[in-house]
Amino acid sequence: MSLILLLVIPLITGLASFAFRKAQAVKAWALFGSLLTLVVAAISLCGIKEQTHTISYTWLPTLGASFALQGSVTALLMTLLTAIVFPLTLLAQWNKGIEQPHRFYGLMLLAQAGLMGVFLAHDLLLFYFFWELALIPVYFLAGQWGDKDRIKSSFKFFVYTFLGSLLMLGGLIYLYLQTPNGSFDYDTILATGTVLPMAVQNTLFVLFFIAFGIKMPIFPFHSWQAGAYEQTLTPVTIVLSALMVKMGLFGVIKWLYPVFPNGTEQFGNIIMILALIGIIYGSMLAIVQKDIKRLIAYSSLAHVGLMIMGIFADTHNASVGVVAQMFNHGITITGLWLVVDMIERRYGTRNMSELGGLAGAAPQMTIALVVITFSSIALPLTNGFVGEFLLFLGIFESTNPNHIIYMAIAGLGIILGAIYMLNMVQKVAYGNKKEMAIADMSMNERLSIYLILAVIIVLGVYPNLLLQLL
Repeated sequence: MSLILLLVIPLITGLASFAFRKAQAVKAWALFGSLLTLVVAAISLCGIKEQTHTISYTWLPTLGASFALQGSVTALLMTLLTAIVFPLTLLAQWNKGIEQPHRFYGLMLLAQAGLMGVFLAHDLLLFYFFWELALIPVYFLAGQWGDKDRIKSSFKFFVYTFLGSLLMLGGLIYLYLQTPNGSFDYDTILATGTVLPMAVQNTLFVLFFIAFGIKMPIFPFHSWQAGAYEQTLTPVTIVLSALMVKMGLFGVIKWLYPVFPNGTEQFGNIIMILALIGIIYGSMLAIVQKDIKRLIAYSSLAHVGLMIMGIFADTHNASVGVVAQMFNHGITITGLWLVVDMIERRYGTRNMSELGGLAGAAPQMTIALVVITFSSIALPLTNGFVGEFLLFLGIFESTNPNHIIYMAIAGLGIILGAIYMLNMVQKVAYGNKKEMAIADMSMNERLSIYLILAVIIVLGVYPNLLLQLL
């Protein structure tokens, strides 16, 4: 029942949000719905122990599609991440004004429902349905709220993701037609995909991977990312970077890697090279950025590249590290975006050359920025260290003949990450002082950020809370 509630609660609260007209009322309603979802997600993960929960109901019997949901550890961990990010984001935005709040919060919660469905779906057609359901509200959120170039960036985002979705749909239909009983059931799809001829597997692998690669994104399918992150409102940017990125990674883990083993073997090395390019390319671009949002966008490209390498390293430690880092990255980047939004609202700019002296004017905000930055660069005793250590260990243990070279090149991402992230902190917090009296974090902002800092430190000091599940 909890699996269904994870879908129903954000869906109903999202639809009901459109009926509100008072801003504070719809904010309270959206926050209540997201907190209720968080409670259910936490209970679901705590109750899983070592057993995977699966439910299935007849959906479209003539097509062989069922409403099947599976609560594996990885899936429930991603639903917990989604359930954590939404209330923290809504709480931090509590005292911020927004046009047409009923539409904004309604679309946000509908996006949450779509995300939950992507992580829980155990039927390929149902997975595709939720994949599209998550995309549609985010497209409207990106296009209606944000900076002046939001229409251009949201259109580019939509074209990329829609193209990927069409490719996946083509592969999905072909795979369905090859099943012996005409079914989208996961086990049937798995059994069918693994016995397809190598050429067919390779083709289907490419179709699905492009769809997932655009969403992650991986080089060279990343060009929509920086513009979309820069132009959208912070809550939408968080959904894109903390959660929708995980849709692509999760799709690779659950649907691509096991269903097309020959394709994985054929293209795994190429994908690791593309991920390596993304790590170095994203890091180099981040170093030269002046806009903080674009810097974080390119840093995300580097972080995701390492996670992709972990998937195709095909070792136990790398597999554990990928899922741990998916969760930890979502928490860390949410905190980064929230602090950047606070800085922009107070200074009226994201240009680092125009910022400085934050440490003297807003010490609490500065402490938060420093700790979250340490997590982003994987400093020991922060949550970011745990996943990255396991990823590098897993890549080192890989049977890939170039595993040492790959690990060494990927390791440059840590050095470059420290350069651009600490340089950002230096310029924003300790640079030339900008003569402006600004307020430190408000009560709702402190509560949201302190909870994020608690997760960063607790999982950094005692990572077994997460690792024992994996």
